[in-house]
Formats: sequence, structure tokens, C-alpha cells
Amino acid sequence: MTFVLRDAVADDAEAVARIYVESWNAGFAGHLPSRALTAGQVRRWERDLAGAVSWRVALESGVPIGFAGTGVNRDPVEPLLGELDTIAVSPEWWRRGVGRALMLDALESMRAAGFRSALLWTLAEYPRGERFYRRHGWSLGGMVRDSGRQVAYRHPLTGYADVRADL
Repeated sequence: MTFVLRDAVADDAEAVARIYVESWNAGFAGHLPSRALTAGQVRRWERDLAGAVSWRVALESGVPIGFAGTGVNRDPVEPLLGELDTIAVSPEWWRRGVGRALMLDALESMRAAGFRSALLWTLAEYPRGERFYRRHGWSLGGMVRDSGRQVAYRHPLTGYADVRADL
């Protein structure tokens, strides 16, 4: 299977919104209410893709199949802290290397931007996400929000063994 990564553009908004909704519904089923693909979702992603976060999409035959966004931590905790805003892959592409490629690209992007460590927020007690994040060098960061429903994971961006060797 061959897929490529490139910077996202506003024209990707509909595909990104679809991936976001489909991956949300498949991944969080039983944990969170499902979402619907609406014109509002597409407009939200048009704004987000043009914002301060650096967005990348994974493409198969020119069609977006996943995406990830990185940038400055939105909840300032410490200097030089990056954030993995969102990472999502179309469910039909799960477990085929797309998520891994997007994660490695996101980590390298944050490292190249000068961040010394990174943070992401995810649903607490979400084994699928926990396995994925831990496999890529993330560990629980000791922070919670939303009355404990979300937990933070941290990743050192300097001085760590490259996780690619284990994949």
C-alpha cells in the first residue's frame, strides 16, 4: 500500500470532516455520543485548516484517508510545549500504517518547530487510544480535565530513542 503525506489545504475540509466524524463514531462508540457529517462540520474544518495549527493529510491515490494537526499547546503549561491537536484515520484504513506515519510526521514536525516536549488530550479509559499512544512513545502526563473524562499524554521530543526502530 502506498500513501503520501502533504500539507492540508482548505479544499481538504470536506474530506477531513468526513474522516473526523467516521473515526470519532467508530473509535468512541460506547464512550461518547456519535457525530454527524454536517455543513457546520465542514465549515469548522475550513476554519481550522486555515488556522494556526499545522495540518497534514495522508492520501491514497489522491484521496485523503487520515490527518493530523500540531501546534503550540493551547493550554499554556510550559514554554516550548507542542500539542498534537488531532490525529484521525478513516476506519477502513486502521491498522495499515497510516496512523503510524501521521504520528511520526507529527512528532518530527513538532521537533523541527523547536518544541522540547509535546502534549495531547484524549478520552480517559480509552484502551485503543492508550495502546496507540504508548506504542509511539507517549506516557500519561498526570493532568486531567473535563471532570476527569480527559487525560493528557506527554512525549519528549529531545533525548529519546526513536520509536521507529520498534515499529
